[in-house]
Amino acid sequence: MISVVQRVSEARVVVNGATIGEIGAGLLLLVCAEKGDSEVQADKLLAKILKLRIFSDEAGKMNRSVQDVQGALLVVSQFTLAADVSGGNRPSFTNAAAPDDGRRLYDYFVRQARSVHPVVATGEFGADMKVHLVNDGPVTIPMTIR
Repeated sequence: MISVVQRVSEARVVVNGATIGEIGAGLLLLVCAEKGDSEVQADKLLAKILKLRIFSDEAGKMNRSVQDVQGALLVVSQFTLAADVSGGNRPSFTNAAAPDDGRRLYDYFVRQARSVHPVVATGEFGADMKVHLVNDGPVTIPMTIR
């Protein structure tokens, strides 16, 4: 699975003009399942994200996790993270999981996140979403779990 993790002071997802997911300080997680991914990769990705020390401590060093600072999560599906641009100017998305598998793993990731973290908001799988965020830092971490 692939994720782009962004530390935010606020973020929201809008679908058809309505805000469907919104958080204050925390992490915006863009998440993509690739072919061959399973719950194992989803679990590893979530565990790593929850322990990722990218929030500042009293000394200003990135030494705290989203759990340590009681930050929120906004989880947004984004199959375009699997883009392959090596063959030309039009990205290929053949590495992305099939839509049914992608939805299943996204839903699983969200369920698992909600079972271990107090504030988890989401986008809508497969929807045309407008994602608004204030990147704090900016801090943006790309992650791939195989």
